[in-house]
Amino acid sequence: MHKRHSIRSVVALTTVAVVGAVLVGQLSTADAASRSLSGGWSGKYSGAYHGTFTLHWTQSGSQLRGTIKLSSAGGPVGLKGSVRGGSIKFGTVGGPAITYSGSASGRSMSGRYQTPGGGGSWSAHRL
Repeated sequence: MHKRHSIRSVVALTTVAVVGAVLVGQLSTADAASRSLSGGWSGKYSGAYHGTFTLHWTQSGSQLRGTIKLSSAGGPVGLKGSVRGGSIKFGTVGGPAITYSGSASGRSMSGRYQTPGGGGSWSAHRL
């Protein structure tokens, strides 16, 4: 009877471990999805230049691609960048050279921008 009890204990512990691993995997996947920066964002910038902007990200792994439309400029300009942990870096492509760096967390992000004419701060929130 002792062996049967031991086998049941091993089976029960194995089942708990497998179910736990599956749940952790699901939580990790859900957590990663909630951290994705994909989608629309609205923000403001100040410093050497000031105004508002809207941007749209598509995130694939740590890589970001998207567009930004500044209130002080014409149409949208392409962006590409990366995010690692809470740090974000991106810049314009095919338009005026503007680089951005900062942090992203949940539904907000903020940091500093730099242009040939000066820099300043920026912040944005998810639409």
